Amino acid sequence: MATVRTSDTAPARDAKQVVVISGMAGAGKTTAARALEDLGFFVVDNLPPTLIETLLTLSDSSGGGLSRLAFVIDAREPQFLKDFGPTWDRLRAAGHQLMLVFLDASDDALVRRFQETRRRHPLDVRVDETESVLPAPASEVGLRSAIARERALLADVAMRADVIIDTKDLSVHQLKRTIAERFGLDTERRLSVTVLSFGFKHGVPTELDLCFDVRFLPNPFFVEELRPLAGTDTAVRDFVLAQPDAQGFLTRVDELLGFLLPRFEHEGKSYVTVAVGCTGGRHRSPALADALVERLGARGVAARVVHRDIGGSG
Repeated sequence: MATVRTSDTAPARDAKQVVVISGMAGAGKTTAARALEDLGFFVVDNLPPTLIETLLTLSDSSGGGLSRLAFVIDAREPQFLKDFGPTWDRLRAAGHQLMLVFLDASDDALVRRFQETRRRHPLDVRVDETESVLPAPASEVGLRSAIARERALLADVAMRADVIIDTKDLSVHQLKRTIAERFGLDTERRLSVTVLSFGFKHGVPTELDLCFDVRFLPNPFFVEELRPLAGTDTAVRDFVLAQPDAQGFLTRVDELLGFLLPRFEHEGKSYVTVAVGCTGGRHRSPALADALVERLGARGVAARVVHRDIGGSG
């Protein structure tokens, strides 16, 4: 679980949310920044601290268009950090409501992550600049030296942090959830669900998360008066939904999604596509996709429906 330390003097948040993300390389700053972007923050990476005040002024003049800002500050450019302390103290003294989040992990965890990903630490000094496409992991001695340099450079930033998150035992999804829980709003966008109807003869969609095959149901294509119609037409819909197996299918899939969707959302997924396929994507799958969206709506899930192949045949 996350180890979170919150200072006793953390500033209260006002209508404008300003979050500064800093911390050790490999501790999850990129994940945290992307999580804030998903929450609607305007994120600026590797920002010199002296420019924070400039961007705050610009956001004030935007007429409220930039009410949620996040800045990432790290040790990639050590000279930028020299101005951090005075700049931060001046902004706080001027009444700006800022929150500084520092991401950290043990040296052992950071070494392991860099060796597993074969990335170079940004402060790992190299004599030979020649690189292969996949460079070998840095030596542990070199990594630990770079990490020690980075800790020294970021000591002043860490000392001023309102929140320190230890990511040693956190997965990417857990860190994203930690950020969302702290900085999300009740009005934030929820999981986006799409129910997609398609025809197998036109190819299985690549963007799906779940796929259901409904070719076991009687095909309206073989009913002469229904053949020219589509699954969105009342006559075809009534024919398909009158089948006991269609109702059984809808009930079971609805129950499955009632179980899965909250867990997908908890895991940090933003989008889920549920595909329903028949032979041509014109009759059975559109009728069932529409009915499934109605069932999800009864659960309070606002899903959209897309009929990919409804203009086809079969």
